[in-house]
Amino acid sequence: MITYALIFCIGSFALGLLLNLWRVVRGPRISDRILALDTMTVNAIALLILLGFALGSPIFFEVAMLFALVGFVATVSYCRFLLRGDIIE
Repeated sequence: MITYALIFCIGSFALGLLLNLWRVVRGPRISDRILALDTMTVNAIALLILLGFALGSPIFFEVAMLFALVGFVATVSYCRFLLRGDIIE
């Protein structure tokens, strides 16, 4: 039963990732695109954790943590560039 739940969750997060990709490509404003990229990061982290559960490999959890740190820094730098026009002052 847990296998079916994992397959359903992986499919749901993969669909969410594709819908976020659509928002990145067709976003009406740059702020919508930045928010969609941040949401794509969250969905990718969830997919990595679910794959770690499904395959029984602990390396996916460490990769998900590194991906979360890089995604946070990328989102902050995008927003800072949007607000100030320069990342490093």
